[in-house]
Amino acid sequence: MFVVPEDYRIRTGPLGSTSAYGNNGAFRIPPKIAGRELWVIASDGLFWEHVSVHASNARNKLFIPCWDEMCYVKSLFWGAEDVVMQLHPASAEYVNMHQATLHLWRPIGQVIPTPPSILVGFKGVSLNHEKESP
Repeated sequence: MFVVPEDYRIRTGPLGSTSAYGNNGAFRIPPKIAGRELWVIASDGLFWEHVSVHASNARNKLFIPCWDEMCYVKSLFWGAEDVVMQLHPASAEYVNMHQATLHLWRPIGQVIPTPPSILVGFKGVSLNHEKESP
């Protein structure tokens, strides 16, 4: 279920909103990685739940969110068993309004198909790609 984290809603300024806006608004999310705040815009219009996410530091340098940060945002806006997706649209549909921003999407009232997990790997097995020291 798509629910915004009201504690992190931006309430003043040009992006300010209140809970009266429902699942629509801007949110300032505390760091998952030290020194990097997450900025999220959420919406649930036109039959889609959507968040856009970018990270920045104290000097307003922008960063593309990493996997852990996107998982963190997903956990704040959706339930653990909800399936959401990042999309790579057709070139003709591509829009880039803000550098270093990634998006999570979920169609309302539809089930997103997912491939069998075995196509990714074995559950409970992790491969360590770090080089061992001599």
